[in-house]
Amino acid sequence: MELFDLYRRISVKNDKKILLIVLDGIGDLPVNGVTPLEAARTPNLDKLASESTLGLHFPVGRGITPGSGPGHLSLFGYDPLKYEVGRGVLSALGLGMELTERDVAARGNFATIDSDGKVIDRRAGRIPTDLNRKLIEKLSKEIKEIDGVEVFLKTEAEHRFALVLRGEDLGGRVSDTDPQLTGKPPLEPVGEDEKSQRTAEVVKKFIEKAAKILADEHPANFLLLRGFDKLPPVPSFEEIFKLKAGAIASYPMYRGVAKLVGMEILGIDGEGELLKEKIELLKKKWNEYEFIFLHIKKTDSYGEDGNFDAKVHHIESFDEVLPEILALSPDVLAITGDHSTPVPLKNHSWHPVPVLIHSPYVRKDDAKRFTEKEALKGSLGMFRGTELMPQLMAHALKFKKFGA
Repeated sequence: MELFDLYRRISVKNDKKILLIVLDGIGDLPVNGVTPLEAARTPNLDKLASESTLGLHFPVGRGITPGSGPGHLSLFGYDPLKYEVGRGVLSALGLGMELTERDVAARGNFATIDSDGKVIDRRAGRIPTDLNRKLIEKLSKEIKEIDGVEVFLKTEAEHRFALVLRGEDLGGRVSDTDPQLTGKPPLEPVGEDEKSQRTAEVVKKFIEKAAKILADEHPANFLLLRGFDKLPPVPSFEEIFKLKAGAIASYPMYRGVAKLVGMEILGIDGEGELLKEKIELLKKKWNEYEFIFLHIKKTDSYGEDGNFDAKVHHIESFDEVLPEILALSPDVLAITGDHSTPVPLKNHSWHPVPVLIHSPYVRKDDAKRFTEKEALKGSLGMFRGTELMPQLMAHALKFKKFGA
């Protein structure tokens, strides 16, 4: 029996509410002997930890560094090895682009190339979002169709955008054109199969046309594409767990992964953390949903920047608003991350992620704080991220007994 078949069979509806807070990239490594969680002053989080059960999870598996998509799918209970989804699909969905079975989506960056055709800035100096919109409008006006394939473009923010190609016999297995390094020329898109090679040929022509249109622009005189994919068949979160679920996230990537599994996207739409706005929206929507996913981004951003002090400060900012969240009295509250983003590495990593579960039915660990070391001592132990969601369901009394 598949686990989802089991969950469908034993899930029951009741009036209990589950809140999942994802502090993106929260796990870390010590700098001068302490991690950001250890360095931060977090009296509210410390008190909550002392009344909760703690542990550590591997989003994909031991030694595997997850992207944000696999990390979040895992937290929602979906095995990311089974439900593999390209970044383009998640970005497009998060931007409100409706995808059909005829579509292939990709994530795009405006970039800067030199006279030799080598990439000198993969992000075009992080151009302003308003300039991005003007460039997308210009490209959209000039490139509407290629070889019978419709072309759709939409601004995300700064240098980022989404591309959707719509047509017959398109495949989604196309390699990235982003070399991920400066000083290198863009890569040629290559399809893994016949249909994907047709997509790759369309992509080549799109890039050629775009390059001519952008030739006189500076610094955004080129574009790079990655994360090609088609919309995969994914069972809905509500179907599996019988939960009406809402998602509060400001970045399209996280809105996209929530939308992929069928969560309703709630109200926040804009670049930046918007922490206060998210908390106000959480309060406003609290009574309408049985499950809410609340995403906090900057813990990851500051980890990638290698900015220890800023990551500490943002953890403290979250701690300050935690009493407002606790005042809603969620029946089950989980706080964790989708992956670790250690300051010393300035990137996602394979390190296990601390997790806290609070409910009336936990075995309290009497933890001193919510940190990596305290989580290591917690009674949840170490587990795969896909095992978090069934534990939240159980603590909310939303699973009936299996078997006689």
